[in-house]
Amino acid sequence: MACWRLIRLTGPVLMVGLTGGIGAGKSAVAARLAGLGAVIVDADRLSREVVAPGTEGLAEIVDTFGDRVLGPDGALDRAALGSLVFTDEPGRRALEAIIHPRVRTRTAELVAAAPPDAVVVNDVPLLVESGLAPTYHLVIVVQTALSIRLERLTRDRGMTPAEARRRIAAQADDAHRRAAADVLLTNDGTRDELHRAVDALWADRLLPYAVNLRDRRVAQPPRPERVQADPSWPEQYARLAARIRRAVTPADLRIAHIGSTAVPEPDPVDVIEIQLTVPCLGDADGALAEQLADAGFPRLPETGRDTPRWPERVHGSADPARPVRLYVREAGWPGGRP
Repeated sequence: MACWRLIRLTGPVLMVGLTGGIGAGKSAVAARLAGLGAVIVDADRLSREVVAPGTEGLAEIVDTFGDRVLGPDGALDRAALGSLVFTDEPGRRALEAIIHPRVRTRTAELVAAAPPDAVVVNDVPLLVESGLAPTYHLVIVVQTALSIRLERLTRDRGMTPAEARRRIAAQADDAHRRAAADVLLTNDGTRDELHRAVDALWADRLLPYAVNLRDRRVAQPPRPERVQADPSWPEQYARLAARIRRAVTPADLRIAHIGSTAVPEPDPVDVIEIQLTVPCLGDADGALAEQLADAGFPRLPETGRDTPRWPERVHGSADPARPVRLYVREAGWPGGRP
């Protein structure tokens, strides 16, 4: 029990990543979540803010690309800058090196200022392309049929069909976004239908997840039942493992997918089981337990076989919609090998 007291009494705020292809309706989802009480961190808005007139960001852009990227009013001409870097990979990377660190700093400031019971939704258009999914407790992807996206872009943003297709093709495709999605919101219907889906997500998953994360409590979903195998289980495990790998130190600890969702067997149980192997089980009781709890995997102090033959620590998931059992086991013991 002394080891358990090393863990902070309250956890971090829930960090949600929100993304979707251009024209999918991501902004409509963000607006609805804001109305429900979420703290929205809009990456696009921050990227404009950090290069506003008078900022160090704008000065560095001018130093790098010249004053041809400035408009008559001295503000950044985003269209001119975009035409320079759209097909210039080194130029695009130079621009990202100017903007992204400043956006991260400003994001951290906004998150730090959020109330302790907040749900922080990070609206990030290129979340998948930037490899940011593991930095969030949950990723929401808004998906819409290509024909509807093309219609919205031409009707609402004045793009030509060819321009709309180019903009869509420049982003990740739907398959890559689906692989990153813990929640997939389909926005092919009416605005009322989208709002109902967002409201249900807020009440049934995001708010309980935020409370569980803050209180370092494992969610108590309905008793798992035997189900048919789900082909998405490997993708679900991969998302969870990426979050764990990012959260823990050292970063090269061995993580494995185990149990009935990993190996096809009759009548599996819909619980993602994960094994994290540590050099010494004592490592599981201090900083590592805290890191896992912060990442959404609180410790179950009343479970775990702490015997000479099979020592382990067991964590669950604070997410009420994704049951997980995470076993922390010592290398070399019978339970420490997948």
